[in-house]
Amino acid sequence: MREKISFIIGRIRAGRLQEMWKQTIWIYQYGRRYWLVMLFYTFLGMVSTVVALLTSLVSRDLVDIITGHQAGQVVATFAMMIGLNVGTTFLSKMSDYASSYLSMKVDAEIKSDIFAKILVTDWESLTNYHTGDLLTRWGSDASNISNGVLNFVPNAFIYIFRFVSAFGMVVYYDASFALFAFLGMPVSLILSKTLLNRMVNNNKKSAAMGAKMSGFNQEVFSNIQTIKAFDLIHLYVEKLKSYQKEYIDMRLSFQKISMGTSILLSTVGLAVSYAAYGWGIYRVWSGAISYGSMTMFLGLSGTLTGTLNNLTSLIPSVISLTTSAGRLMDIVEMPREDYSHDEEVNAFCESCRGQGIGLELREMDYAYKTGNQVFCQASMEAYPHEIVALVGPSGEGKTTMLRVILSLMQSQGGQAVLCGGRGAGGGAGSGEEIPLTPSTRKLFSYVPQGNTMFSGSIAENMRNVKPDATDEEIVDALKLACAWDFVEKLPEGIESMVKERGGGFSEGQAQRLSIARALLRKSPLLLLDEATSALDVATERKVLKNIMQDSYPRTCIVTTHRPTVLEACTRVYAIRDKRCVLLNEEEIDAMLKGF
Repeated sequence: MREKISFIIGRIRAGRLQEMWKQTIWIYQYGRRYWLVMLFYTFLGMVSTVVALLTSLVSRDLVDIITGHQAGQVVATFAMMIGLNVGTTFLSKMSDYASSYLSMKVDAEIKSDIFAKILVTDWESLTNYHTGDLLTRWGSDASNISNGVLNFVPNAFIYIFRFVSAFGMVVYYDASFALFAFLGMPVSLILSKTLLNRMVNNNKKSAAMGAKMSGFNQEVFSNIQTIKAFDLIHLYVEKLKSYQKEYIDMRLSFQKISMGTSILLSTVGLAVSYAAYGWGIYRVWSGAISYGSMTMFLGLSGTLTGTLNNLTSLIPSVISLTTSAGRLMDIVEMPREDYSHDEEVNAFCESCRGQGIGLELREMDYAYKTGNQVFCQASMEAYPHEIVALVGPSGEGKTTMLRVILSLMQSQGGQAVLCGGRGAGGGAGSGEEIPLTPSTRKLFSYVPQGNTMFSGSIAENMRNVKPDATDEEIVDALKLACAWDFVEKLPEGIESMVKERGGGFSEGQAQRLSIARALLRKSPLLLLDEATSALDVATERKVLKNIMQDSYPRTCIVTTHRPTVLEACTRVYAIRDKRCVLLNEEEIDAMLKGF
């Protein structure tokens, strides 16, 4: 017997219940911070139950007084009934307020916490999820948890208290009516067990389909211009309809099962109610109870049956909550970036303030988690007042190299360090060096490929990277990036609005604004990933020349397909055979002539 029990416990631990318990504990960490509000809400629910029971007693007395023609007690009893109903209304509104307060607080806290955790999640792991899926998990799943917190523990206590107190009252006055409260219980339990797995699977499929549709919508709205240009409107409208049909069919399939279950439960509930009603008539006819007592028992019987159904209905809520918790846990339990070196990086930056900071990669290895080797013993160096170029065909690893430098991806071998001045391999310098980590990102400014401007004014975009920047500093950065010539002509100057994804400006103008934002930050290292690709050759050379002539000791690394940039570079590395090969003047000249 003991072995059998151990086997059953082991199956439970290894199965769905263990998973749900883990997800429940995860939800609890948010709810427990508002335990006082939850306790207050539970208290209000219990008081409401007591008031409702008192109301049923007063209602019984009022019916008996009226049927017994006891006019002297009618007014007082009726006044008491009114008072109790007013109290019930007041308690209901207080409970609603506590519910809304708790739901909004938990919703805001979960979303802010998940938002922060997503931003510090390992970047490469995060790319396994579609943006639409992340938005669905952060938005819908977090709201589902916050809205359901009250349906979890507090309501369970309230329903149990309501059932026990109503049952006790029925037993006290007439135990025979208590039987009717349990008539529908076996049916409810059997149906709940049958629906459990279906609910779990349906919730998972529904959440996955919701994420799929969210991702589809997000991509479509972000690429309306491309869809219009290729005349793909009809195609994408049909795609949306197919996704909607798939979602509707899935939901209706489950709805049919739920509807059948609901009809059966309602039928059982009606049968129980009519049985209780018939028994009450018999008891009144036989003189065992008064008419008022019968109405009270019928009300209490309905309360008991309804409370049992409420307790049963918590099962779908629990499943929905734990499913959402599991989807969020998938995100927040991914590897986190290590920002524990902040103080060390701050001290290093301060000691190198006058001489600048260089970069050295020494026989660095990197492979994607899929196993695809991108770099093998790759070495390069870049120092203050230098522009160093990375060239090579698309797909050879230029952007990946910048991501490794930014510690968005972690190298698996060799060394990747920042050094004071010209560092260990570049001659005079402080000799200090620190490894590249997520904490070292504060020393970089980065201009990636594509349009990276945010909605808001030009000044707001600039101050995203330097909140205390003055208007004069913003103008100086715009001049360095050759952007001031068109910004000053705008009616509102630096207060001119930038639309979503840089709307309202050409690609070349948006690139220059992005470069100006990076220069405004005055970081020791500047990374430009094809950041001048939309500029004409003359403007491109002028921007790079301004960067070189700037007195700030900045180290600049650029990736490019355009050999014209190479004339302004101190060194040029070509990515070949998973390494960084330093090109000589003849090779650079050959690239320029072949362009």
